[in-house]
Amino acid sequence: MTQTIGFIGSGMIGGSLARLAVTAGLNVVMSNSRRPETLADLIAELGDRARAATPEEAAKAGDIVVATVPLGVYDRLPADALAGKTVIDTMNYYPDRDGRIAELDSAEVSSSELLQRHLAGSRVVKALHNMDWIRLYRRARPAGAPDRSALPVAGDDPAAKTEVTRLMDVLGYDAVDIGTLADSWRCEPGTPVYVQPYQGQRPASIMRQDWHEPEWQRWFRETEGEPVPADRVKQLIDQAVRGSVGGSIGG
Repeated sequence: MTQTIGFIGSGMIGGSLARLAVTAGLNVVMSNSRRPETLADLIAELGDRARAATPEEAAKAGDIVVATVPLGVYDRLPADALAGKTVIDTMNYYPDRDGRIAELDSAEVSSSELLQRHLAGSRVVKALHNMDWIRLYRRARPAGAPDRSALPVAGDDPAAKTEVTRLMDVLGYDAVDIGTLADSWRCEPGTPVYVQPYQGQRPASIMRQDWHEPEWQRWFRETEGEPVPADRVKQLIDQAVRGSVGGSIGG
């Protein structure tokens, strides 16, 4: 059973997942691309179940490891330290942030397949990536709650997917198995299940604004969002059509 989650990347998604984990009674080992001491404020907030480390140390310490860095630096993840581990891939392709990646632009592979190539000795599972960081924390619910949401899960190793599904249940979410890493494009940026269903309908005034506008930012931070149950996730996954690859931050 998962007792410790290692985090490589401690940004908004990593921070939200770490908060859910310690609330659920799990231990977390946080890391970033700088130094462990730069995480002092986050560790103080998370409490006694959290500690800071280097990425290599977090990789080795975790029963499961969450890779939550910008996709453009996926090849800096410590492959040797992650060998034999189940790695949750929360990364999304944003070309304006990550730069163009030819294999993704040509739809030769999904972003998770690209990560699996780099982490050849690990078991990569795509999960916990298609909600924004605020709703990811706020919408977590106990098992059986009528307003509990579900999230898609994809992976090539059935046992690893089961392991991640169990962790998601502890964190507050149901899981919908959508297939292999090759199928994970169905929940990437720009697809029907990505982010927006969990936020709920945006007001018309927000839709017309740039995401940097104060009204947009206020709506983003204050809206509670909507539950998206498993049957709705399945419908949205089935509606996905493979088109242009990658998303736009704030889009």
